[in-house]
Amino acid sequence: MSTTTTENTAEAFGVTNVNKVKRVHERGRYDKKTVYEILDAALVCHIAYVIDGRPYCTPTSFWREGDHLYWHGSSASRMIRMQKEGLPVCLTVTHLDALVMARSGFHHSVNYRAVMAFGTAHFIEDPAEKLKLMDRFIDRIYPGRSRLIRQPNPQEFKATTMMGMEIEHASGKIRDKHVADEEEDYEGVRAWSSLYPVTQVIGAPSACARQIPGLQRPDEMADFEPGARLDEVMTKTYRRTFGQ
Repeated sequence: MSTTTTENTAEAFGVTNVNKVKRVHERGRYDKKTVYEILDAALVCHIAYVIDGRPYCTPTSFWREGDHLYWHGSSASRMIRMQKEGLPVCLTVTHLDALVMARSGFHHSVNYRAVMAFGTAHFIEDPAEKLKLMDRFIDRIYPGRSRLIRQPNPQEFKATTMMGMEIEHASGKIRDKHVADEEEDYEGVRAWSSLYPVTQVIGAPSACARQIPGLQRPDEMADFEPGARLDEVMTKTYRRTFGQ
């Protein structure tokens, strides 16, 4: 079935045959605020692409600036070599928020927040831009840290490739509900049912054994408290670095 194509706007991504959420379509989200919140709370994405007719999917760290996504990789990797030439890719992010136990196998589920973003990967060639992005990659996770660490040496700089992609199409999908069974199953099926929340949390730091005495945790790292939710910390560090 064809989909009426709508254009991207400042507030939302247009709905096309590429990004339209078709399965449980009411969970679909196309507004940029929601899509960006899901992306900015994540640290790891998966990038899918096709090489010589065979599909591949590579996990890597990433971040967003405006309508652009950036990631890094080894200059020797197959993914990077192919994406240098301009390769259509699909970048996905998923947050697992809960396990849902229902009264039938069909209604067992998970709560999640997910994004699929589509575009054409391109290679960052300008050395100054590449170095700036390498610093931003560090600062996106650890605000201000690029000012404390040494700059990459020539070998490290050569071995690292920075990639970018303008988001051409994107959609989010969210499930945020409790057990949802068939009406007759609530009393007719004697199976204990529940929802288990799932979170990733920051643990207590383990300092380097060769730490220079007297060093204190930088103020910019204040969000990294043991027990803090990782997605919430990543959102805060993103805002600390990019102010959005």
